[in-house]
Amino acid sequence: MTMDYAAYIASLPKVLAGAALLIRDPASRCLLVEPNYRDGWTLPGGTVESDEDETPRDAARRETLEEIGLSVEPGGLLAVDWVRGPGRPPIAAYVYDGGTLPVERFDGIRLQEAELLSWRLVAPAELPVYLPDMLATRIAAALEALAAGRGPVELVDGLPVGP
Repeated sequence: MTMDYAAYIASLPKVLAGAALLIRDPASRCLLVEPNYRDGWTLPGGTVESDEDETPRDAARRETLEEIGLSVEPGGLLAVDWVRGPGRPPIAAYVYDGGTLPVERFDGIRLQEAELLSWRLVAPAELPVYLPDMLATRIAAALEALAAGRGPVELVDGLPVGP
């Protein structure tokens, strides 16, 4: 007896996906947001809505607009992180280049109060103070890829893999 296609798809493992923008100011500081639902800071972004046929790039743009009120077109893909975790499916976390915005654009930030407490610009050297370890290494790898002008870096649990 053969399984129909819908049953086959339903039997496959589930994977979550998230996408974020790495936005910088002219002094190379990174924009971080402080969620109210967990400890630590993060990049603007969030969950890819698979029921909406949303791509990770679309999610990064939408979530940034919803969370901080800035319309930012995602640039190149900087990093993809396969994040394993107990009690949940793995997460594929995409980090896109949000570009360098002029200082006055940050005046337009309007926080989504249902999810965020605050925002700040943080120098790359200070990121580990604000970010959980895995996210700090993910962003550091994304910044290195950006500085080197190379394609996206592949990560597993925040650490680079491959050649």
